[in-house]
Amino acid sequence: MPHLNPISGRNRRHSAKPRSPSPRIITGATREIPTYDLVSSEALEIIEAKSDELLKEVGVRFVDDPEALSLFREAGATVFQDRVRFDPGHLRQIIRSTAPTSFRQHARNPERSITIGGKNVVFSPGYGMPFVRDLDRGRRYATYEDFENLIKLTYMSPWLHHSGGTICEPTDLPVNKRHLDMVYAHLKWSDKPFMGSVTAVDRAQDSIDMARIVFGEDFVDRNCVIMANVNMNSPLVFDQAMSGAIRTYAAANQCPNIVPFVLGGATAPVSMTAAVTQAYSEVLVGCALAQLVRPGSPVIFGNFVTTVDLRTGSPTFGTPEAALGSLIAGQLGRRLGLPIRCSGAFSASKLPDAQSMLESVMALHAAIQGGANFVLQSAGWLEGALTMSYEKLVMDADVLGAMHTYLKGPSLDNEAFAMDAFREVGPGGHFFGCSHTMRHYQDAFHETELSDTQNFETWTDRGETDMVQRANTKWKRDLERYEAPELDPAIDEELQDFMIRRKSRLPDMWH
Repeated sequence: MPHLNPISGRNRRHSAKPRSPSPRIITGATREIPTYDLVSSEALEIIEAKSDELLKEVGVRFVDDPEALSLFREAGATVFQDRVRFDPGHLRQIIRSTAPTSFRQHARNPERSITIGGKNVVFSPGYGMPFVRDLDRGRRYATYEDFENLIKLTYMSPWLHHSGGTICEPTDLPVNKRHLDMVYAHLKWSDKPFMGSVTAVDRAQDSIDMARIVFGEDFVDRNCVIMANVNMNSPLVFDQAMSGAIRTYAAANQCPNIVPFVLGGATAPVSMTAAVTQAYSEVLVGCALAQLVRPGSPVIFGNFVTTVDLRTGSPTFGTPEAALGSLIAGQLGRRLGLPIRCSGAFSASKLPDAQSMLESVMALHAAIQGGANFVLQSAGWLEGALTMSYEKLVMDADVLGAMHTYLKGPSLDNEAFAMDAFREVGPGGHFFGCSHTMRHYQDAFHETELSDTQNFETWTDRGETDMVQRANTKWKRDLERYEAPELDPAIDEELQDFMIRRKSRLPDMWH
């Protein structure tokens, strides 16, 4: 495809204007290390067969969505009332025949457009939290000011390639109107790719319509510019909001990220094998629905499988069972030939503490080893998705920076073997000042922004800060030096006019 400016619908207003200074542009990590195959191909065939059995004998429900039922009936599924059952292999055939193995999501800054699929790994921040927390004010209901701040902080991090979606719930805005402000904030305060609303069909349509204002209708019809995170009601139910969101985004050639919400012991059996089989079955249905609406439209194979504490019923995260489930889900997604979303920096911890980082890194490594192409929830998550933490956002982003280096793997070229250094230094010497070291001292190792490597005395003299305190300093500094990327004033005005018109037609709803 030729290089296109994704604001081609508005180029007459925009193309000649210089951009404001912006943070370092990285459009994804490139995987040079192999994915990890936890189970054999024979085991995957067994899981597929059990999924076929589940989908044929039990099936899935579509609540209040006759259009989805009609699409599946026309495609040859068995539909009785609101229950849909499928013959073995039917859904995989639909998906493999038309769904793309990778796709491009265009950003309003073309330099920030991303590829999802193949060897690319895209990191996106947390999603859906009603609370926020920071070291100064503690835990509180999220506001629109928090929403804007978190988008700005995501924009400032080179390790987060995607602006995300509902990075927190701005609870000071009406439920039925806040999606307009959220989409506007992504478009105003960042020029990275972003996600839209899914909580109702009209909100999904509003999100797409706002993207059309920025990118142009023709460009949007031909290219993906907005994604959506779609959770079905596990086990085995699609309500009208979620199936409607799939249909709305797919019809517009935009990408639904199909993600079951599978909690082993609650919304799925306690067996992780059964939970993965259920999740796989639910994803197949959602992805196939998207292809029936518009063959060839982009779709992501999503995975969210974790466990619960069977004594309390509370979800648990970063557990070994969930990590194993992510690895298997990654294999199933690769076998299906779709871009994959797996796990993220999950934690049940209430604070950005050792527990939160231990659990988050466990879950994140499973995503990396499992072959994830899109990692939603990769930064900021606390309290089982109830709380978005300012400090943990930048702490997790620091880990993501290290993941970029990890994904590169080791180099095996002649320079990497440093034979000239061995000859120069000889036995018993040191390499601090040798020529090879001097050539590479600036880029030899990944440098963390937050970890402290000073000696004890220096650390003491500088206030004995821990990582949370250093993260608190960093996010405040980032907000102070933040500069908004340029948005054409005419486009900004058109977006605001759209919001005003839509809001004026609706009474405020707070539930």
